[in-house]
Amino acid sequence: MTGPHAIDDSLIARALGVALEQGGDFADLYFEYRRAASISMEDGRVRSVGGGIDLGVGVRVVNGTAVGYAYAESLEPEELLAAARTAARIATGGTAVAPLAVTRLAAPSRYAVAQNLVDVPGAERVALLRRADEAARKADSRIVRVDASVVSVHKEILVANSRGAVVHDIQPMTRMGVYVVANEGERTESGSSGGGGRYGIEYFESVSPEDHGNEAARVALVNLDSRPAPAGTMPVVLAPGDSGILLHEAVGHGLEADFNRKRTSNYTDRVGESVASALVTVVDDPAIEGSRGSINVDDEGEVPKEHRLIEGGVLRGYMHDHISATHFGEGGSGSGRRESFRDVPLPRMTNTLMAAGDDDPQDIIRSVKKGIYAKKFSGGQVNISNGDFVFSLTEGYLIEDGKITAPLKGVNLIGNGPEALATVSMVGHDFQLSDGMWTCGKDGQSVPVGVGMPTVKLDELTVGGTEA
Repeated sequence: MTGPHAIDDSLIARALGVALEQGGDFADLYFEYRRAASISMEDGRVRSVGGGIDLGVGVRVVNGTAVGYAYAESLEPEELLAAARTAARIATGGTAVAPLAVTRLAAPSRYAVAQNLVDVPGAERVALLRRADEAARKADSRIVRVDASVVSVHKEILVANSRGAVVHDIQPMTRMGVYVVANEGERTESGSSGGGGRYGIEYFESVSPEDHGNEAARVALVNLDSRPAPAGTMPVVLAPGDSGILLHEAVGHGLEADFNRKRTSNYTDRVGESVASALVTVVDDPAIEGSRGSINVDDEGEVPKEHRLIEGGVLRGYMHDHISATHFGEGGSGSGRRESFRDVPLPRMTNTLMAAGDDDPQDIIRSVKKGIYAKKFSGGQVNISNGDFVFSLTEGYLIEDGKITAPLKGVNLIGNGPEALATVSMVGHDFQLSDGMWTCGKDGQSVPVGVGMPTVKLDELTVGGTEA
């Protein structure tokens, strides 16, 4: 068998029957075939070339909230049936629900790719890295080092469940990253740029390697002129695009339904309540064409739709997998995602976005007497139970008398998700989707995600800096 598409319906039906033979109310099979290739260049020289193929199937049996799970690193029938028997033994009890007849479903097409980058000859992929390297070095004589990498993936999945649904999807992924070091005198600073998504080689027609090389150099040069960040409580203006990672971490995770089912989220039992400023609307949208977080089908075989999480400041719902959707009496789920066939699905985000508002971005900046303009983030940490977060900036500026002035070094944003969203007083009309660079971790599993937002003003946030 060469991939998930080669699995026949009779084997699927047999495996689901075996999985449920000792009890359980739901079972699913997750077949996966994955080819990956990577090339990295360090300071103008190709340093590593990697690649590999992964293949296997995971079998899950659900009995209430109890889960039996087993996997096989093969698609051979005997290995699949052995995994099904193992999962069945783990989740025994109750009366088994007989699987329905197998029906093949068609997934939508949100990321058709003419030529996956993984199939492009290595020399052509190295040429992309050299273009980024040359652009960064030409940007300024103070650029002293350039590292670049490109990663590409071809992934196929086939998901079958005991409700009879069988769906196949091909999920491409491309990502380029450029890291630059700049030096002037005794000072050395860095900058980076990255992007991609569910594209093939055509990604570089819209965002070139030179774009990433120039952007990484720009950030490094800005940071050469940065000064220590102020500390204290002050207004913060979030730039459009990448700032969505703050929304993803500080708010999005708390709206994943497993935390609310277990009553460990600060959003538990708050559906219908005001949890943010009336200017705030947050959605999780899996259908953005080509975006890194987009999916045609989730990893439980559900075709996902937009989840309206917060609307006009009011909490409207959570993101569900099968278990949490059943628990809360919801209909479709669509947010069950997993890293690979070795992992159970969990409620996860896809593309988490704050909707645009009506304010002019320049008016937002002009409204700030003294504050911070947050442009690029390196990620952060959040406590799901109470929403407390800490984020570090890789590019930030001081706002003085309504103007963006000095670049800052060592900016940390410290706050609480719901409290921060309650202080949103202006929302720009300039929504941007971040270029595809973010990966989300949860319970040891990593999945690609997208983020986006317009310019947003938070009236009050704690800034951890080095200047009192």
